[in-house]
Amino acid sequence: MRYLTHSESETEQLGQSLAAQLHSGSVVAFTGDLGAGKTAFTRGLARGLGYTGRVTSPTFTIVNEYRGSLPLFHFDLYRLPDSDSLYDIGWDDYLRGGGVCAVEWSENAAEALPPDTVFVSIRRGEGECERIITVTGGTAF
Repeated sequence: MRYLTHSESETEQLGQSLAAQLHSGSVVAFTGDLGAGKTAFTRGLARGLGYTGRVTSPTFTIVNEYRGSLPLFHFDLYRLPDSDSLYDIGWDDYLRGGGVCAVEWSENAAEALPPDTVFVSIRRGEGECERIITVTGGTAF
């Protein structure tokens, strides 16, 4: 499915809508340039999963955990060189951790993504805040 959002708030709302379709063990893999809206979309996911606190990009920590009605494990793989590095930080444990994994810069560890991964591509549109969001794969949405 392809969506067009016109504000950060609309991008978050789309993430919140997707969250309603996810379950324990779901993986959402993001691609998009710096500043495209991956973290805004993830804020919506977190809100949709019952988390009400602050959501920030885990660029330097690699993963942030948000505890709502269903945990959200938010990864930023920008600094990871390959899939082996993801396994080194416990990827298998997170997959079995009873929550949803949201993975920014997922292309850096594509081999580690399960077959039912939901892929979200975010890119800038015509206007300053316009985003073109494509959601594919998975069993949701």
